[in-house]
Amino acid sequence: MDHMGSDAKAGRLLVATPLLGDPNFRRTVVLIVEHEEVQGTLGVVLNRPSAIGVGQVLEQWMDLATEPSVVFRGGPVAPDTALALALIPGIDEPVGWHALDGTPALARLGLLDLDTPPRLLVPAITSLRVYAGYAGWSPGQLEAEIDEGAWYVLAAQPGDVFAAEPELLWRHVLRRQDGDLAFLATYPDDPAMNLGPVPFARYGGHRARSHHR
Repeated sequence: MDHMGSDAKAGRLLVATPLLGDPNFRRTVVLIVEHEEVQGTLGVVLNRPSAIGVGQVLEQWMDLATEPSVVFRGGPVAPDTALALALIPGIDEPVGWHALDGTPALARLGLLDLDTPPRLLVPAITSLRVYAGYAGWSPGQLEAEIDEGAWYVLAAQPGDVFAAEPELLWRHVLRRQDGDLAFLATYPDDPAMNLGPVPFARYGGHRARSHHR
């Protein structure tokens, strides 16, 4: 079953419920990159492209960036910090790339060290996306927010990370789910326009906290 309740793990998606009103996370799709009981959770927002081209800030990676080749707003924590996700085919682990501890479907997706000379990775990378900042939760915080109805925990697909139309990702991920979740893909941008019952808890906002590694 795609809907995984509160079982947040690396490689899964956090999809904002329609009534999560915090502007930092409204209608976002977040990929969980790390989830540890002691250190907390780190994720990146997948569907917030900026107007800044990768070539403007990381010219050396411009030719490898997947379209749209812009820097994505990964979250409100450390917005001046850049991190990258890259898809690597095959079974080798090239220098500067570290696989996520995620699901088999994302086995070849990993974090890329942007200080690595691109020439060492050009033959290996098939997709690359760069993020400014990330989303961070202290231990137990994310679980509490899920219980309050802020997020759905759903299975990720490789195409989610490198979606060609990221602005449509929130609706696309919900639409492919079973049951009631699929209907939420049509939920209006203004919740006041929804005249039917709301099948989830109202949530006032997200409390992102910085935790550095």
